[in-house]
Amino acid sequence: MNKTRNKFSPEVRERAVRMVGEHRADYGSEWEAMTSIASKIGCTAETLRR
Repeated sequence: MNKTRNKFSPEVRERAVRMVGEHRADYGSEWEAMTSIASKIGCTAETLRR
């Protein structure tokens, strides 16, 4: 059985998702925004995307 652990609190996750929406226009794509923000909070862009 593969169990994952939530490394980030719900507040941090909500803030990261909100930041992607707020800063999407600053980047060429939503993926670029996710990549940039993910590196700042210490996760991967794929984690943030999910």
